[in-house]
Amino acid sequence: MSGPLVPFRQLVLKVHSRCDLACDHCYVYEHADQSWTARPKAISDEVTSWTALRLAEHAKDHALPSVQVILHGGEPLLAGPERLRRVCEELRKALREVSELDLRIHTNGVQLSERYLDLFVEYGVRVGISLDGDKAANDLHRRFTNRRSSHDKVLTAVSLLRQERYRHLFAGLLCTIDLRNDPVAAYDALAALEPPRIDFLLPHATWDQPPPRPDGTPAAYADWLMAVYDRWEAQGRPVSVRLFDSVISTLGGGPSLTESMGLAPADVVVVETDGTFEQADSLKTAYDGAPVTGEDVFHHTLDDVARHPGITARQQGLAGLSEQCRSCPVVRSCGGGLFAHRYRGDDGSEFDNPSVYCADLEALVRSIDGRTGAGAYRPVEGFDALADGTDDGSAVRELAQARQAVTRELLTLVDQELGEQGGELWEHSWQLALELGRRDGAALTPMLAHPYTRTWVVRCLEEPGPNAALYAHLASLVASAALRCGATDYRVKAPVVDGFAYLQGLGRLRIDEASDEIAELTPRQVSRGAPGWEPVRWLRADGLEVALDDLDPYRDSFDRPASARLTDEETEQWRHVLARAWTLIRKTLPGVAAGMAAGVHIVTPLAGPPDRAPVPEATQSGFAALGIALDPDPTWLAVSLVRRFRLGVLDALLDVCDLYDEADVRTGVLLADTYALMATNALWSQPAPARRVRSHIEELADRGALTLLGRRFVEGMRRGG
Repeated sequence: MSGPLVPFRQLVLKVHSRCDLACDHCYVYEHADQSWTARPKAISDEVTSWTALRLAEHAKDHALPSVQVILHGGEPLLAGPERLRRVCEELRKALREVSELDLRIHTNGVQLSERYLDLFVEYGVRVGISLDGDKAANDLHRRFTNRRSSHDKVLTAVSLLRQERYRHLFAGLLCTIDLRNDPVAAYDALAALEPPRIDFLLPHATWDQPPPRPDGTPAAYADWLMAVYDRWEAQGRPVSVRLFDSVISTLGGGPSLTESMGLAPADVVVVETDGTFEQADSLKTAYDGAPVTGEDVFHHTLDDVARHPGITARQQGLAGLSEQCRSCPVVRSCGGGLFAHRYRGDDGSEFDNPSVYCADLEALVRSIDGRTGAGAYRPVEGFDALADGTDDGSAVRELAQARQAVTRELLTLVDQELGEQGGELWEHSWQLALELGRRDGAALTPMLAHPYTRTWVVRCLEEPGPNAALYAHLASLVASAALRCGATDYRVKAPVVDGFAYLQGLGRLRIDEASDEIAELTPRQVSRGAPGWEPVRWLRADGLEVALDDLDPYRDSFDRPASARLTDEETEQWRHVLARAWTLIRKTLPGVAAGMAAGVHIVTPLAGPPDRAPVPEATQSGFAALGIALDPDPTWLAVSLVRRFRLGVLDALLDVCDLYDEADVRTGVLLADTYALMATNALWSQPAPARRVRSHIEELADRGALTLLGRRFVEGMRRGG
């Protein structure tokens, strides 16, 4: 299942395709893909101009505040200073007033001189240098064709970079691991050069061509790295080590800092010297032609490349990993490792495997977690603001993204479990969804973000046995997505239920032919005023826009039945009272209002009298859909809306954070009760709820079931209350 288009924020530009060293571990020249032999040696001015144009239009279309371009090779310095000047000038000119340009170059350092560095000062080009440690370590691989050592020349280059006038250009050192090298000696040699960062890289390998393990130790690379880690830690972490920093960050709930680990979508594209777009260079180690896209700067935009199946395959997060990876406890730090390292061709599984370094990555993550305890204290972004009620909407949006990702993973799981049991309509709808995603990366976002999609998906997983009516709902969801994005060139089908075809978020269409079980739909049939069309109504107040959804077949996920279709008069009552309730929320609870404006998209009317229970039950719909029975009193309606919203936020937080031992039911009840009640104290003058909140917080603080993160959350509630 494809998701929203992920724009490229990093472009690797090959300015020269040859090299002046003969490193025997180089993926460009020594591994499976040999396309370099047919490339021009140097990039032309035409390719440079088109690349700059494509990048600028991409950055503008996606409002990217910054983009990174890495000048690469081969050995990029072989392009010569004049050609590099033209490249830098073209890129700077194209991106000026569009996006901040972060220019870098990765070099072996052999050719680096003051002439190059003066040029890099002029254009702000930061320099990364490949160096594998001390002379003995570096000479294992990084030699000239006559086997002469390159070590002294590289040290000369580094010494130039360390001069005061060039020091700001020094980006760091890249070291490829060789188990034959002493890890501490290699690290010490690199650290002595005082780089701002060290990148330790696992040698590129696949299951077909596994990495060397001289003594057969299954996690030998983790052992090597942990020897470095212990030395680095003992020295007080004097330099940033990207791999270690990334693991510590992800264990603490932060982002991955490297493409080789973590679940963040890949956002890098390569432009070769002939102008062809390619996927990540590391894929050259998989098989000949693995990085090919068939697209180029002359005829294709970067958006075109971003929709390539090979690119999107590296943007699926957890859902894009093998079954073994998805069930692994360290997956959110490891991320399945580098995509290329998962390849296996001999059994046809290709990239549907764990990394060939699986044992090493798991051991590395567990070892760092054991030494730092980072995994025991894992807040999400905006955690404290959610706890104390000061969120400006950013944290709620982060939680919404997390829930959307889970919905995608669950839907993929349903498809995998169904197999052929889904039937022809499921297969047709699934293939249409994939095609929509390839055509427009954002086409499926409303469907995946819709709270009742999750309700339906969970029901598919929970209900035993084949259920054709249940599975047919996928067709309704995909039909809605297709019609919403104007995809009129597809056959759009939806099941007919009780005489209606339901289109999520849009409305329902009465089908007169009672015998029809599946309807083919056109945009004209679902436009305002069309015969038989009943649209979803919308309620708009100052800063709030929600669908008054009284139609969705899976809206029955609350603690009482959903209302039938409202009359026009009932709709107007909702419009009037909700506007007054929202004004009260905005005036009295601006922090909560910001979160609600960002996260609440649906109000579903519930049947029966108003529910003034102190704390309603949580539902599978989270905070995006609030089920409410209309209360004619705006204050009580405001209280109900806020409490249900807060329960939804807490439920979403518990999806991604361990706040307490869930075996302790009392702690869970107290936490939900307190979080739902405390935000509404300001809406009325009754003292009882305020006393109850204070009492609950004191009891929670004394309970042993709270995790460290749970205690932090309770302290935030105390602060906000």
